[in-house]
Amino acid sequence: MQSIEEQFQAIKRGTVEIVPEDELKQKLAKAQKEDRPLRIKLGIDPTAPDIHLGFAVPLRKMRQLQDMGHQVVLIVGDFTARIGDPSGKSETRPMLSTEQIRTNAETLTSQFWLILDRSKTTLTFNGDWLGKMTFGDLVRETSKVTVARILERDDFQKRLAEERPIGLHELLYPIAQALDSVEVEADIEIGGTDQKFNILMGRDLQGARGQELQVGLFMPLLPGLDGVQKMSKSLGNYIGITESPKDMFGKAMSIPDDIMPLYFELATELPEEEVRAIEQGLKDGSLHPMEAKKRLASEIVTIYHSVEAAQAAREEFERVFSQREIPTEMPELVVPADQLQDGSIWIIKLLTTAGMAKSNGEARRLVEQGAVTIDGERVADVNAELEIKDGRILRAGKLRFARLRMG
Repeated sequence: MQSIEEQFQAIKRGTVEIVPEDELKQKLAKAQKEDRPLRIKLGIDPTAPDIHLGFAVPLRKMRQLQDMGHQVVLIVGDFTARIGDPSGKSETRPMLSTEQIRTNAETLTSQFWLILDRSKTTLTFNGDWLGKMTFGDLVRETSKVTVARILERDDFQKRLAEERPIGLHELLYPIAQALDSVEVEADIEIGGTDQKFNILMGRDLQGARGQELQVGLFMPLLPGLDGVQKMSKSLGNYIGITESPKDMFGKAMSIPDDIMPLYFELATELPEEEVRAIEQGLKDGSLHPMEAKKRLASEIVTIYHSVEAAQAAREEFERVFSQREIPTEMPELVVPADQLQDGSIWIIKLLTTAGMAKSNGEARRLVEQGAVTIDGERVADVNAELEIKDGRILRAGKLRFARLRMG
């Protein structure tokens, strides 16, 4: 069995902050002495249907704690998702419908087990308790928190300074999340750095109820593929954990060089000393960034698929992109004859029909950036009409190919 200090150092790896550190050591010692698992809480609002690598960072930390023998309490925020977490937002988020929340929650819960140990996980929904509260209950809980305390949040302070509106319901969000901690009597709550206020509010309400206070374990926010904003499905800068090995590998190869060490640390299972060696190699030039990136992409694919899948994805990537070849396999796009005029179709419509762009605006940007080719020839005109013939190869960016066929 690991010593308390060894457990603490293993847990601390990859975290930004533990609040407070001494209490975490005390909880680990007490759990070991009493031979009982700690209750590790993570709350997830089903505002999007899929888990990406950024989302997986706290989940992977929870799996580490499970492997130490602790119990995860995973709270799907079917109730809090209706409010919308204001963390880091410059404006009020639109409320999701019950149907959207239910659909997203079903997809998310099916993906949790790709990372977490189901036998050491309690899965629950906060609508089970928050949805049963009366108005009187709400008044009683809000009486324990001052307006001044809520307005300490950085994002609220910023919005007030910019004279942007703050919805009254948004002020209730931290209280709702804190009540989740009270309900499950969490020992530790894990979240990104943007969740610090909400998690510390959990300590406040646990204290008001006479419970032992939870420890906050804060994980860094993984930058997206643009290297600037945090990974987000809505921004399109993400790698989903259920994507194909080929797509996962290809996307990982587009990660900016300067954030590779962070990806190695947060998104792979490499030992810390090996991560530091890679970081040093990139810094002193002894390791080529392309080779490091292939290693990173392989490690990520291996976690969510297999070693064999990672090797095949790497070979395909090298064949296609290093040797400038096209993939051996690609989706077939049938273009209905009724969408053609004189056997041709507008390039923008073709890209959106193929699912290579979500909107006409995105399709235009792809063309303007020189990212679209047909049979290897770049399409430079956003008004181009392309003749559809069976077998022609449409390509958008580095990763997306389709073989055209007339319907």
